[in-house]
Amino acid sequence: MADEIKTLSSQLAQDPDSLVFLRLGELLRLKGQFDAAHRVALTGLERHPHLADAHDLYARILADKRDYERAFDEWDMTLRIAPNHVGALKGLAFLYFKVGDVGQAVAHLEAARLHAPDDPGVAQALALAQGGGSGPARAAAAAAEELAPPAAAAAPLEESRVFAGLEGAQEGLLLLDAKGQVLGGALKEPHGRDVTEAVAAYLAGVSHEAGRTAKLLGLGRWTGVAAEGQHGHVHLTPPAGDALLLVVRDRAVPMGRLAIIAQRAAGAARRWLEQQA
Repeated sequence: MADEIKTLSSQLAQDPDSLVFLRLGELLRLKGQFDAAHRVALTGLERHPHLADAHDLYARILADKRDYERAFDEWDMTLRIAPNHVGALKGLAFLYFKVGDVGQAVAHLEAARLHAPDDPGVAQALALAQGGGSGPARAAAAAAEELAPPAAAAAPLEESRVFAGLEGAQEGLLLLDAKGQVLGGALKEPHGRDVTEAVAAYLAGVSHEAGRTAKLLGLGRWTGVAAEGQHGHVHLTPPAGDALLLVVRDRAVPMGRLAIIAQRAAGAARRWLEQQA
């Protein structure tokens, strides 16, 4: 693999417009050299912005780095260019499984199977999602694992901040403890005024009450609440214990994408909370 990377790098240097960047980026990704793969894919995209495979490659690299929000955008763009692109259909199915939207995931897998009936990954993921697991949640998790891009690795998390490196960390994400104390993130209202503490005070105890309500209604453990507003959307989820995560985004952000953003932020919050324990 190392020799092929060297050869392809030389070819790309001699002809920057060459499509060998697709193979080079994939090889670098598989070796876990995500920063180098990222640079190759991005440079290729700049020269070939309407190439579906270029967006697909970039999306897989972003998924490796757990940047699911931008990966979603890139796979969505891939399908806008090539509606039957199997790689993008599988990638979006993976992301939908990650946030528990089995219906959307299965719909994308069915479309992928239509155009790639012999793809074993698609067939296996569909079998798991449609009853091959020991329960809906486990089946969805297993299906997501089946579709996960190979060589995926967690992005490093700066310990000094809960949401280090996440988009919107200082204005659209807020992590609270059970008493409403701010652990990380910040919120601003549309005119730029900081409302972090006010929102935190209002949400104190919400995680406990949500859990209590779900129990009284026989709904089991609560995992999230999403709401649409006139000027934006919000998503609440308990990343761990009685902690509460609030994600706020503009109305232009679809609810499905908001759930992906919340899932990614919850993962970062969970890791940070574990480090503090």
